[in-house]
Amino acid sequence: MKVALERINSDYLFEVTNPNGHRVFLDNKSKTEGSVKGISPMELLLMGLAGCSSIDVVAILKKQKINPTSLRMEVEGSRIDGAVPSLFTGIHVNVYLEGDFTPEKAQRAVDLSFEKYCSVSKTLEHTAKIESTVYLNGKKI
Repeated sequence: MKVALERINSDYLFEVTNPNGHRVFLDNKSKTEGSVKGISPMELLLMGLAGCSSIDVVAILKKQKINPTSLRMEVEGSRIDGAVPSLFTGIHVNVYLEGDFTPEKAQRAVDLSFEKYCSVSKTLEHTAKIESTVYLNGKKI
């Protein structure tokens, strides 16, 4: 796995690309002048957690011949203010699934992702407690 980063202005804006040409813009969201034109690296880390787990959840359910009609996640990370480095100490993920399957299957897929399969969550768990709440068809499990 390899990515490349290039600074694209005289401030904090960077473009990161992968070998397939996909790109992400990174910026310093705590800067005091100018506008923020990209995602902060720590936001990108939370996005990576959501993406990794979402792929797992869909794969786990598809193995059971279940294809959710909708999957959405909201991820919030907590950090110690003023600490350097300011690591995530806690992360909470709300997982919203829609489809014709049981709450037990939904919960099990999410649990397996965070506890066993998601490489991002397994990396982050060394510094942050990761918790999730699962909703199926609008109802909290």
